[in-house]
Amino acid sequence: MAKALAGIDLGGTTIKAALADTDGMPLVERSIPTQSHLGAADVLERIGQLIETMSSESNREVAAIGVGVPGLVNIATGITRFLPNFPGQWRDVAVAESLRTRLKAPVRLLNDARTATLAELKFGHGVEQPNITLAFFTLGTGVGGGVAINGHLRLGPLGAAGELGHQTIRADGPRCGCGNRGCLETLASGPAIAAEGVRLMRMGLAPALHNLVAGNADLVTTREMAVAAETDAAIREAILSAANYIGIAAANVVTILHPDLIVLGGGVAELGDILTDTVTSVIHTRVGMFPADNVRVARSRLGERAGVLGAVALAAEAASS
Repeated sequence: MAKALAGIDLGGTTIKAALADTDGMPLVERSIPTQSHLGAADVLERIGQLIETMSSESNREVAAIGVGVPGLVNIATGITRFLPNFPGQWRDVAVAESLRTRLKAPVRLLNDARTATLAELKFGHGVEQPNITLAFFTLGTGVGGGVAINGHLRLGPLGAAGELGHQTIRADGPRCGCGNRGCLETLASGPAIAAEGVRLMRMGLAPALHNLVAGNADLVTTREMAVAAETDAAIREAILSAANYIGIAAANVVTILHPDLIVLGGGVAELGDILTDTVTSVIHTRVGMFPADNVRVARSRLGERAGVLGAVALAAEAASS
């Protein structure tokens, strides 16, 4: 029976899965609700069932499995350390052992932002520049990141290298879930930007946004704000403020790494040119020690598939090790 690689992107609301050939090209893709409230054992059972179903449908034997998870993991043991948005925070859940025992295949676990960075190397911007040095900002419900140097993902001893969203951007800023104050995540995540939009709407400063969501604050996301920004000056300023914070974080990374590319992914990246142009401008303004003109800023080429494609690439590494 032909071999296949299984990739799992474990999200807070959705589990995305892909079965790919040994070159990493997806053959089957599926998604199911995470339902994390049912507990880790239930989630892992359904992941196992999902992989088995895809294997049967494609008539391929699973050679290795890669799993991207939204939090901290022990990359040596495949045990989760802290998934902040899951009930019980999944402390010390033996994800790799559970799937390895059931599916008789090697399993590798990695933080989802680092997994998405790996995808960008293997399937995105890295395809045309194999030795690229890049920093990937995942801008969504939270802000994560990953760093690659000369075409290789850098993880550090604990797999935690590249936590770009937890740079201190404002020393007196809001308290972050990580315990710090003023992290980029508190200032430029999707919920942080949306909260500012709601505040402006309630102050009567965002009539277009108010009309767009019929005054329902629960419907405000960065997508609606991007539309409203065309006529609501206050909303446009809120977006520019968040983009400026992201630019400051990116400028810090440029000063440290001088990468070829800054990649912006996740839902906030859908803001488009107003985001990429602002980040580029801030980098050029703040990085004065050496020319930053060769540092490009671009959106991810993989969109919502970055996580699951990165998990496939992770499986390929597990299969070859």
